[in-house]
Amino acid sequence: MEELDLTTREGRFKHFGSVDPIEGTKPMEKELMVDLQSSKKDFLFEVDSVGINNLSYPVVIGDFQSIGNFELATSLRKNEKGINMSRILESLETQNDGGVRLDFGTLETVLGTLRDRMDQESAEVTADGKWYFAKQSPHTQLSGMAHADVKYSLEIGESGTTRKQLGMTAMVTTLCPCSKGISEYSAHNQRGYVKVLLDVDPEKELPDDHREQLYEVLEINASSQLYPILKRTDEKMVTERAYENPRFVEDLIRLIAYDLVELDWVKGFELECRNEESIHQHDAFSRMRYQK
Repeated sequence: MEELDLTTREGRFKHFGSVDPIEGTKPMEKELMVDLQSSKKDFLFEVDSVGINNLSYPVVIGDFQSIGNFELATSLRKNEKGINMSRILESLETQNDGGVRLDFGTLETVLGTLRDRMDQESAEVTADGKWYFAKQSPHTQLSGMAHADVKYSLEIGESGTTRKQLGMTAMVTTLCPCSKGISEYSAHNQRGYVKVLLDVDPEKELPDDHREQLYEVLEINASSQLYPILKRTDEKMVTERAYENPRFVEDLIRLIAYDLVELDWVKGFELECRNEESIHQHDAFSRMRYQK
């Protein structure tokens, strides 16, 4: 049995089971290696989307860096066995400057590069992240960092953009109209979640403040807004505003829908409102779809 020197890393590795590499027979040069992915024959079906997802990657949303979660893919022809996955990351890296700026212009550039490098008819990306922004309290005007979850989804083909979607999830306060109506004093309220996925009209120019516009629509229709910092005078205003504006989830979704329809760059949307009920063990929700 080989005597091992446990004072060396090599000796310790072998002590724990490592073995010497074998003398291989397959080529080390790329040009001589087998390339199965590039095989071409009848593989039965075209594939709509093939790529990578659950990719964590730094992004820039608005003024701040955040963490994005990406899915990137291309189509695949019937006579091609597979795609070169490494080219997906290489295409994303072309737009990495301390993070990829999360907007449709940047993502369209990524997809154009990806489609060209893959030599495929279509390419698509969906990326989401947490958008941070400064928000002032209603009375004292103290600024703190607020956030909402945003999503960008884009697909391009030979004829141009085939999918352009913007999503957002924001938190709000809702106060129960029924509780207010039957109680001698007070009314139960809770944190609510509003989630929307917009179909963006590719023929319209997307405003620079599209995130701010969407966020305002989601929160202004609730009983009250949420704030990072609240002093007593702020808390009084927030509490009283909620009491003055009671909302069922049915009320909230209809009010938000009206404002979304008014945005000329929106073609349609999927919308959901959910309340974490403070007097129940279950949640209450409402959901709707709308196309102009």
